[in-house]
Amino acid sequence: MAQKTLQTMFIEELRDIYSAERQIVRALPKLAKAASADDLRQALETHLEETRGQVERLDKVFETLDTSSRSRGKKCEAMEGMLSEANELLDLGLSPEALDSAIIAAAQKVEHYEIASYGSAIAWALALGYNEAADILSETLEEEKNADQILNKASRTVNDTAAEQVRAA
Repeated sequence: MAQKTLQTMFIEELRDIYSAERQIVRALPKLAKAASADDLRQALETHLEETRGQVERLDKVFETLDTSSRSRGKKCEAMEGMLSEANELLDLGLSPEALDSAIIAAAQKVEHYEIASYGSAIAWALALGYNEAADILSETLEEEKNADQILNKASRTVNDTAAEQVRAA
């Protein structure tokens, strides 16, 4: 069996990210609908639009590499698992305040996975001399970091509200 190269790993990582982003596009509307805090719902809806743009950017990256690898059915198992866990939260019977806290935690797991994935892909793109791809991926990485910061900010209010509910009981 022939050894795989960094080039192969880079394409596989892009395919994984592409699958993850497409799964997120399908999952975010349900999570946004379940959120009771307006700022959380708005953050999820805004990130949904960003994620759609990220999928388009990944299409551009594949074009710059002159490959149609994205269409070969790669499935991001990690994202599927994280989104499955997020969906399970919706069925736990949590109070709206506790559910908002749980949604934030699930969304941050997703963001951290994406940040790690895009960081690796950018490093590999630069090592391979794919500077245009690295620039495109860097734009998305910044959006992912920003989304994480927005979730951090929302969590302060949401978690305080959920904790107050517990103290009042």
